[in-house]
Amino acid sequence: MITWLAAVLLGSIPGGWLFRFLGQKLTNNRPYFRDMGFGMAFGYVLGAAILVSAIWMYIVSWSTAGAIPDTYFFYRTAVHGLILFAIMGVAFLWFGRLVGTAGTRKLFRSMPVTAAFGILIIILYAICAIFADFIAPYGQEEVLGNANVVPGGNPALGGNPDFPLGTDQIGRDILSRLIYGAQNTVGIAFVTTCLAFFLGVTGGFLASTLRGWTDQVLSRLVDVLMAIPALIFALLLITAASSLFTGFGLTVAMIVIIAVIDATRVFRLARAVGMNIVVMDYIEAAKLRGEGLGYLIFREILPNATAPLLAEFGLRFCFVFLTIASLSFLGVGIQPPLADWGTMVRDLSQFINFASFAPQVSAVALLPALAIALLTVAVNFVVDWMLHKSSGLKE
Repeated sequence: MITWLAAVLLGSIPGGWLFRFLGQKLTNNRPYFRDMGFGMAFGYVLGAAILVSAIWMYIVSWSTAGAIPDTYFFYRTAVHGLILFAIMGVAFLWFGRLVGTAGTRKLFRSMPVTAAFGILIIILYAICAIFADFIAPYGQEEVLGNANVVPGGNPALGGNPDFPLGTDQIGRDILSRLIYGAQNTVGIAFVTTCLAFFLGVTGGFLASTLRGWTDQVLSRLVDVLMAIPALIFALLLITAASSLFTGFGLTVAMIVIIAVIDATRVFRLARAVGMNIVVMDYIEAAKLRGEGLGYLIFREILPNATAPLLAEFGLRFCFVFLTIASLSFLGVGIQPPLADWGTMVRDLSQFINFASFAPQVSAVALLPALAIALLTVAVNFVVDWMLHKSSGLKE
């Protein structure tokens, strides 16, 4: 693999020069090729070489399909996943342009495929989280008595058709816990993000509106909290809280701790946005009318700060989501018997041992990690589109 990468990189160097040279000659030195730098030409050739190599590897991968071991199983699955996701995004985009109100159809017409795909994934995750009790075939705490059933449902390999993704080390259905993980991991992350925004936005707007000692005290307190690495600080506080709380109480403590730590980042943004708004003439006019602090914050400042705060909400949700998954992986996050994707990544690591002769089985260990990554990418797609719309930039 390293030799192949080195050959592609080295071969793209003369290929870039040749591409630019032929482009200048064949187009009679038109400005596009005449002004093209070597770096851009190298990038074109390298991108084409990578694309051709990826297609060639996909064709070769079918030579080992069904074999033991299937060397290209994960690569082939990744290609199929990308194609499926692309089709889903395009289909949902066209569906949104044809169905709905005039406002939603107009919104979908200005939406890129990536944003449509992100919205679709978020909707699917929300459905799984809300209706997990109806979708999951078994309960998240239900022990079925068949421990370590191999995924795939093939009895010859130790599977069971009743458990298509197998069971964990104490006999709980992995598919059911994966579905309930959306309810717990995503739901708790959403609640934590909302609490962090309430604290951060309130503090930031108070600091920008009142100024003086209020701004100094809040800003210095935030500086102290931001000086400590967030994950290490959260791990330290939750470990300390575990001596006081257990079970659901520890989960509530985790929500509060992460919300307070992340509120410092939201405070910085809300304060910066608020500082730019409070100097506007309409704020001065509201003060001259005798409007109170609540009116200034909720009726004047907040409506004019919605766009950057919404974009920050999406990004902050991703960070909170990944933080909770990381803490659960370390054993101090969402507590059993609640299903959680971070804990599942750790518990299912035993299936990695099957990678050498049954990659289809070991792939189950990656499903919780894939669920985490997919939601993070989807939210970032939507946030990127929201930032583009709020910035006023045009294509």
